[in-house]
Amino acid sequence: MVRVLAHSSYSSPASVRRKEKDEAMRFCPCFGSDEAKAIADRDPVLLVSGMGGSIVNSKPKTFGFTTRVWVRLLLADLEFRKKIWSHYNPKTGYCETLDKKSELVVPDDDHGLYAIDILDPSWFTKCVHLTEVYHFHDMIEMLVGCGYEKGTTLFGFGYDFRQSNRIDKSMEGLKHKLETAHKASGGRKVNLISHSMGGIMISCFMSLHRDVFTKYVNKWICLACPFQGAPGCINDSLLTGLEFVDGFQSYFFVKRWTMHQLLVECPSVYEMLANPSYEWKKQPEILVWRKHTKDGDNNTNLESYGPTQSISLFEEALRNNELSYNGKTIRLPFNFDILDWAIKTRQLIANAKLPDGVSFYNIYGTSLDTPFDVCYGSEDSPIEDLSEICHTMLIQYLSDQHVFA
Repeated sequence: MVRVLAHSSYSSPASVRRKEKDEAMRFCPCFGSDEAKAIADRDPVLLVSGMGGSIVNSKPKTFGFTTRVWVRLLLADLEFRKKIWSHYNPKTGYCETLDKKSELVVPDDDHGLYAIDILDPSWFTKCVHLTEVYHFHDMIEMLVGCGYEKGTTLFGFGYDFRQSNRIDKSMEGLKHKLETAHKASGGRKVNLISHSMGGIMISCFMSLHRDVFTKYVNKWICLACPFQGAPGCINDSLLTGLEFVDGFQSYFFVKRWTMHQLLVECPSVYEMLANPSYEWKKQPEILVWRKHTKDGDNNTNLESYGPTQSISLFEEALRNNELSYNGKTIRLPFNFDILDWAIKTRQLIANAKLPDGVSFYNIYGTSLDTPFDVCYGSEDSPIEDLSEICHTMLIQYLSDQHVFA
């Protein structure tokens, strides 16, 4: 099931469910009309990807070949360690690669659509139709089938998802893409379609560049955006890492812990921590079964950490975290410089207001519960030192009454 909410004001909590599909989805003429394909003039559409939803290439700073490092299946983990592992620079606010001989770039081919279409466009992926990396592909094909033209009424915006959602390079890139779409379509306003974290980026842009947003945007269609954070996913990502594919395919992809060592240095991840100021019906928690020994007696209890208390948990659990790169050991504890940056981003998002005349649609699925709480250890196998969490294999995602192993 998909729920569509239309907001007259971005900041208002009052949302109403659309009663008719073609009313809620009027931004796309494919719905509710057999003559849609014959319509030649339409507002341009700009697709904005989410976390991990853009192809990223490694480009030598001097001479050499540009290599796709995200997403790839062949030698994925090795190339990720060599080319993408990064360190946060508090002086600039940017996440910088450990490899100083190259830089990460997002391709802008096919009017920005190439980077967000099939994330691994290799012949093998296309041959087996590996749907996990078919990101915006189906939507792009659908829109083209409805008469949208790439470079005239259809554009994409991929970006370096390691960086902060309010970093200057992304803000300028989004501004340029809106200007391009507006001009190419003959001066029409743009319909934005963002996925997941892309909605946070647009919120930042709307707050920082309200005049530009008002000038160029007609509608904003937001798909599954974690406006108040993604507590289950992000808490677990900072502690144990993240896998984008499951099953046997994970053996050909970036390993969970390899991904973890990047995410602890990514501002974008910290910006999706649970919002401690939001009035949750039930605050998201990190639950840990702990073992305490006193005077030779063992005691097991279940400890709970809310959005604010979880910071001390991250600090303790990651205090010894480090990686080895080119023979050097680099410490990667919980990064308080990034946290300070993320807090300012959260304030920026809270101040964002939808301009008058811009329609906003919030679309999200309801068939599956979103991971909300996470639990580590068990009553029979408790955790003694919090650093053990980072390498535990027993992880439970809890959402209301449901537990997912």
